[in-house]
Parts: sequence; C-alpha cells; structure tokens
Amino acid sequence: MKLIGIVGSNADFSYNRLLLQYIAKEFYTLFDLEILEIKDIPLFNQSNDQTNSVAIQNMSRKISQADGVIIATPEHNHTVPAALKSVLEWLSFSIHPLENKPVMVVGCSYYDQGTSRAQLHLRQILDAPGVNAIVFPGNEFLLGNAKNAFDANGNLISEGTQKFLGSTLQKFVQFIEVISQLEKAEAKPIPEDLFAKGSIETTIPDVDKSAEDWVEQASEKVHAVKGNTYVELDRGILTVDQINNLLKSMPMEITYVDNNNQFLYYNRVAEGDEMFANRYPGQPGNPIGLCHPEKAYKNVSWVISQLRSGAQDAVRVHVPTHGPEKFVVHNYQAMHDENGNYAGVHEYILDFKPIVDWYLAQTGQELVGGKPDAVAGASKKPAGGEQADAVASASKKPAATPAAPAPHPEKADAVASASVKEKPANIPGVPVTKIADAPKPAADSVSSASKK
Repeated sequence: MKLIGIVGSNADFSYNRLLLQYIAKEFYTLFDLEILEIKDIPLFNQSNDQTNSVAIQNMSRKISQADGVIIATPEHNHTVPAALKSVLEWLSFSIHPLENKPVMVVGCSYYDQGTSRAQLHLRQILDAPGVNAIVFPGNEFLLGNAKNAFDANGNLISEGTQKFLGSTLQKFVQFIEVISQLEKAEAKPIPEDLFAKGSIETTIPDVDKSAEDWVEQASEKVHAVKGNTYVELDRGILTVDQINNLLKSMPMEITYVDNNNQFLYYNRVAEGDEMFANRYPGQPGNPIGLCHPEKAYKNVSWVISQLRSGAQDAVRVHVPTHGPEKFVVHNYQAMHDENGNYAGVHEYILDFKPIVDWYLAQTGQELVGGKPDAVAGASKKPAGGEQADAVASASKKPAATPAAPAPHPEKADAVASASVKEKPANIPGVPVTKIADAPKPAADSVSSASKK
C-alpha cells in the first residue's frame, strides 16, 4: 500500500516531520510512506494561478497515485499553519487530488494538548467542498511535549505511545481498504487547461501562441540556436542540423506537447495531408485546444489527465481508418524530467506493418486469423489465459474508463466517435476519441489483415 505523508510545517526543523519519518521507518511492513514537503509551494493567490507549476503538479500527481494520505500538522495560534492552509487552497482551487482520498490527521506540539485545536480545524477544512477528502474519524493521535517525546535517533520514547500510534495506523489501513471497496466508481479526471492560459518555466512570453509564425517569433525572442551550433544532450553532442536530421529520419511521426498543454513541435516527415495526423507549419505554438474541435475537448482532456496524474504511463490506439494495408498505432507517452515531474506528452504514430512483414519474411512465419497469438508458432494463449487488448492502453495500471456510450461497431471506426465516412481529426497531441469507448474488433489488429 502506498501512502503520502505531508509535513504541515515549512520550518527547517519540525517535530511533525520527525513523526512522519518515524512512521515511515517503523511501520514499513504496513505501507510505503513517501514524505512530501510544503516548503517549495508558493503562497496561494487566486489572481496568480500557479496550479500548473512543477511543485503543485508534482504534489497533486503523487497524492492522486497514493492509496491514502497522512497529514502531520503543528498548531499555530490555535489552528493550522498558514503554509499548510495555503497548500490545501491550491489542492482545492482548480485541481482536487484529495477528493475521495482517505486522509489521517496526526500532530505534534510543544504543549500538553498536542495540536488538538489545529487537528479539529484541519478536519473541517478537509471536509469542505472542493477538498472533499474522506477523513479518518476518531483515533486522534495528539503528541504533546514533543521536545521530550523523541530520543536522539528520532524514535518515540514512550512504549505506550508507540503502541497507540501503531494501532491507529493499522485501523487507518483497514479504513483505506474499506473505502477502496466503496469507491469502485470511476475516478474523475483532473480538469485540463487545453488553451495553455498559464505558463511554465519554458513558456516563451509575449508571443501569441496562435500566431502562424510562432516558431519564427519565438526563435527571435529567445535567440534560439540554429544550424551548426552544438547542443549538449544527456549522452551526446549534436548540432541543431544533426538533431533535425535525426528526428526527420525517424520512421514515425513525432509530436511534443509540454506540461502546459502547448503544442511545441512535430517532425515534418511529409506535408500535412500526407501525414497520418494532418499537421501544418502554423500549428506549433498553439494551445492544444486550438488543434482539436470543441466536441473532442472532453476526450483530449481525459487522455492528458491520465498521463499527467500517472494513472497511465502510456495510451495506445489502433487506428484502422488508414486502410487495411497499414497497421497504424497512435502512442501517447507521458514525459517526466530527471526529478520525476510530469513534463508533457510525447506522441508518436507508427505504421508497424513493414516491421511485421520484414519479421515474417525473416522467420518464415505467417499471420493467422482468430483470437490466438498473431504469429504462427507462438503460444496460442496469452500469458494468464487472458486475451490481449489491441486497442487499450499500455499502462502498468488499469485505466479508468470514460463515461460515454460506445460508438456503433459497424458505423464507427475503432478510434473516432465520428462515422467512418467522416475523416477523424488527426491533429497533434491526442485523438478526438475516448480510448476505452472504441469497440473491440472481431479479430486482433494484426491477424485481421490476412488469413492463412
């Protein structure tokens, strides 16, 4: 079980941090506790929305992925610290990762009452509309006289306190398990700003995102390097021209959408109408909302929120509308920086039929019809006896299915919610459909191409 512990103080030294560290090392057999700090979260200001900042998004993603949360709060002037209140404001302003999340409240204080009034206020805040956490009732852990409660190694001295803390944590784990059974309904996706109204560290200011010549204006603004200027990469040094040559030689179409939902790049391997996803030179710089019809916004937002929250690491979609002689898959991959923070979506579109054809020619194998493994000679049943899904995502975690009726299997293609006669809007970023709405084909996406 994965839990998140939030230190309710931004002080350099905090007994509440010490308490969470003790819980993490002492009760590791009950759960894995990751401790998050609030020191780097900016002060809440609704006039300066920083929801999309790395610090807030990172905290939101980790909370969303966790099974439960433990908040350790000090008591300042009979209530919670201003820094903790500010964090909770951000987590209930335009994102709501604590909604329906089991939360346990604990606290340390220098005085006898052990943060009792702060804990009471915190429970009320967590119950508020917009936060909507499921607060663990009763079982209050109020550690008073914190200065004398820990030894030099950060361990609780009192055996009675240790046992009481252990019993409350065991009950919290049981509470989480009960809540998980009650909350089987689909989790709500985090709302996405498809028009990139905010900004991130790499956003180029004072350039109209919808401008046809955004690339040229932005390049001039930041004095972007060109030509034979060398660029140091993670493991190599290439010139800008070499990077361009490398990306344009890829046997796939590549798109980069940053974590502010701004479409920044595609590798122009062909002209717009000749690409699987029709893309045009004037599109880079656009917010993703300008790259899709309004009817697709809900679906686009769902896919991005799945990747941003970590619910899925990748989403893959088989697109049959390119014709029976092509095996085209749209792949949407979450990107993360070196610290694990969400960095945007990398889309790549690949017709893998040439690879399949080459492999079959090399091995002498053939494609076969039906539901078994697509390559003759391989096992006829997938591992575990389950049929592989040719449309669903490649995530390690099960995906939440968007709530919408599936298109008619005969009149709609396997990806788009529009009819087969209507050309799908293959524009950068994400498809216009809900992945899980797609009807499963009668045969898997490979074996339906040919029969023995």
